[in-house]
Amino acid sequence: MTGVDIPFVVCVSADVSVRERVVRRLDDLGPVVICADLAELRAMLFPTPTVSAAAPSPEPTSVRCGDLVVDPAGHLVTWQGEPLALTRLERVLLARLAGDPGAVWSYERIFGSVWGGAWLGDAAILHSAVKRLRRKLRAVSGGPQVQTVRGVGYRLAVPPT
Repeated sequence: MTGVDIPFVVCVSADVSVRERVVRRLDDLGPVVICADLAELRAMLFPTPTVSAAAPSPEPTSVRCGDLVVDPAGHLVTWQGEPLALTRLERVLLARLAGDPGAVWSYERIFGSVWGGAWLGDAAILHSAVKRLRRKLRAVSGGPQVQTVRGVGYRLAVPPT
């Protein structure tokens, strides 16, 4: 069937019931691609890894910024020698911001560096990750802060030692 356009439906939803409803309602229309998230869709559409500008940067080596030490490879973040319980995503995000403290990281730059995709204007996933990271950093007395640069992105402010 070369030269024939075959339309298909793509449903991306973390909610299993939504995915099931889409399959039931649209299954007889043609091909339906169902994914739980964009990473799964990307893996389906582009199964072999390719080198591109949007590929995530390799996890940085240990980053030291004042009393903050972020070691993504060692899965460790410490503030004044005390470990902080952060997820892998939060460690990578913090490492990126700490790698150039005070510099403003645009939404596009963070998204490409941390998630490895093109930012499509919906910053909800980024805002959510930053919100969780901020909550954990607030629990540390006098610790670093992720500051918002309205309409642009974020920067890390680390108190002087």
